[in-house]
Amino acid sequence: MRFKFINGKQKELINSFKENKNLTRKQLANFLQIKEGKLKAYSDESSLIPKEIYDKLDSKKDFFKFILESKQEGWGKIKGGKNSTGSTKKINLPEDSIELSEFYGIMLGDGNSNRTNFYKSRKNKRGTYMIRIVGDSKKDEEYFSNYVKPLIEKLFHVIVKSGKFNQTNCIFIEVHSIQLVNFLESKGFLPGNKLKNHLKIPSWIKENKDYLRRCFRGLYDTDGSVYKLTGQNSHQFCFTNHNQDLLNDVRDSLLKLDIVCSKISKGEDIYITKKSELRKFLKVVGFSNPRHLSKIKMWII
Repeated sequence: MRFKFINGKQKELINSFKENKNLTRKQLANFLQIKEGKLKAYSDESSLIPKEIYDKLDSKKDFFKFILESKQEGWGKIKGGKNSTGSTKKINLPEDSIELSEFYGIMLGDGNSNRTNFYKSRKNKRGTYMIRIVGDSKKDEEYFSNYVKPLIEKLFHVIVKSGKFNQTNCIFIEVHSIQLVNFLESKGFLPGNKLKNHLKIPSWIKENKDYLRRCFRGLYDTDGSVYKLTGQNSHQFCFTNHNQDLLNDVRDSLLKLDIVCSKISKGEDIYITKKSELRKFLKVVGFSNPRHLSKIKMWII
């Protein structure tokens, strides 16, 4: 198996290892058990680097995030001598847009990106690269099936799988793609635990109010709640999350959009209560999730 890196990163990996170990080119070639000419081909990126060489150069997997795709040996030839696209399916990598911003908000709310190191099987070595969005099977099925799934397919031109966790009320949609995981990381969404990674709204979204509005829609569709206050003729929109960095980002950005909201309550909630602010939120942000829209239609705000 060989890896295709983002332009310049394969060269950077080799030079970084060489400098850190204080090796000459010949010494590095000897260490990798290859000829100097082959090392030069890897350094100038005229040849893709094999996995066994990569493993020696990057034991901590610091450069793993820069891998665009993996290709099996002999990927350049198939019957008839035509070029092969390799083992990794290419996806569409979209430009910044309101749709991408909304998807990013959905991921910040109920999504997760996962990338594991390679594991050994009896036949080969593989890795897992996946994004997954989880919701309530009773409340979010229409939203997932009719909105989120088509949105992902439109943005990335990928196959989106769906399912339900056994003995739970949780449904999920997921995409397996190293390119998608790497693309999201390049936009600020790191793989792994969102709390530990302190994920928040990236600057490319915050600096554009149209992007920010649609990112909020994704956030509130997933981590937001809409309800009428008990015994009162008033309502609230609530955003709930346990990531303090994201909560601070959301509150600051709501105020930036001139939407008055509460301070962070109980370390996890932000409320919008005034009728004027509820109307403003619906006008500038709105919802795409039918479970919220169905409640709003019953009210006169």
